[in-house]
Amino acid sequence: MQADLTAEHDMIARLRAELADSYDEELEMELDDRMAAGEDHGTDESKAARQQYFRELFRLQGELVKLQDWVVATGHRMVVIFEGRDSAGKGGAIKRITQRLNPRVCRVAALPAPNDRERTQWYFQRYVSHLPAAGEIVLFDRSWYNRAGVERVMGFCDDAQLEEFFTTVPEFEKMLLRNGIQLVKYWFSISDDEQHARFLSRIHDPLKQWKLSPMDLESRRRWEDYTRAKEVMLERTHTPESPWWVVQAVDKKKARLNCIHHLLSQVPYHEVEHAAVHLPERVRNPEYIRGPVSQNIMVPQVY
Repeated sequence: MQADLTAEHDMIARLRAELADSYDEELEMELDDRMAAGEDHGTDESKAARQQYFRELFRLQGELVKLQDWVVATGHRMVVIFEGRDSAGKGGAIKRITQRLNPRVCRVAALPAPNDRERTQWYFQRYVSHLPAAGEIVLFDRSWYNRAGVERVMGFCDDAQLEEFFTTVPEFEKMLLRNGIQLVKYWFSISDDEQHARFLSRIHDPLKQWKLSPMDLESRRRWEDYTRAKEVMLERTHTPESPWWVVQAVDKKKARLNCIHHLLSQVPYHEVEHAAVHLPERVRNPEYIRGPVSQNIMVPQVY
């Protein structure tokens, strides 16, 4: 009896440790963000704010799991577009959305610059292959709206190609909607000063310098050009069928929570009942003997 209680106690302790470990990635990312921002972590107010943030984040991530189950059960297809200036926080929001989800259900499409062959295709062609099948969610970390942003500002498309894009994109998105694909579009908005601070933090952080490309640095110089391009893009592609939603993203934590909360509100999901899961007993063969593993292929236990 005592042995059974000890085993049960040990199992509960292991499960608690596993649960705590599953949150470590989020805590590590958040610590990284706070250190980069130079926040003071010692006050009671800051501790309470962090606790509230994590409570809400974990609650919303629980709702995202319910959304995922509903998408799979109903065969729903969903595309979520994340656009915004460099360092606006798109990637951080996407990480928090996908963190607890099945990557086979919810996946991220972050396309590189088009190659020579893709430049000769219909502009939307390379994006079409990433659209969801039944029971899938696709998050576009930048999207076909590159044409109205970086391509326009950097001179990678001419005026005729830009005008063709603005003419075609509403029809393209209506076609997606008619075929049963839900489309949600977010623009993450930050201030001039906030982008400047975030760029400086990346420059001085060796773990984040890879995030700054020559194109990113040039975009900083052309802040006003990007502003004008964004204003035209929102004006010409915000439609009743496919509206834009602007996320105030100067505060990263609030931006993530607000975006996830809003995304959940756009889908009529509900909790899906699942059959109870029972762990089967392992089959044990008295003749089975586990073979030795050669030390030559073992990873050294440095830690």
